[in-house]
Amino acid sequence: MKILYFAWLRARIGCAEEEVSLPAGIADVGGLLDWLSSRGPRYAEALRDLSVVRVAVNQEYVGRDHPLADQDEVAVFPPVTGG
Repeated sequence: MKILYFAWLRARIGCAEEEVSLPAGIADVGGLLDWLSSRGPRYAEALRDLSVVRVAVNQEYVGRDHPLADQDEVAVFPPVTGG
């Protein structure tokens, strides 16, 4: 699975993207975010307030209950505003 981080999430976590294997027992976006938060202090701080975090799977906005597969591309980013 490819995970992409954008804007201040990228800065806090310290990388723009990473490849990970979907951990056993993680079936959806919510589980992935919880797992990411447990990976260390940078992840925990970046994902502390999930109300300001949006996720897209394979370039489609999704909710926390969206199922995941190991070949998915997951983008994690702050809310986007238009103008």
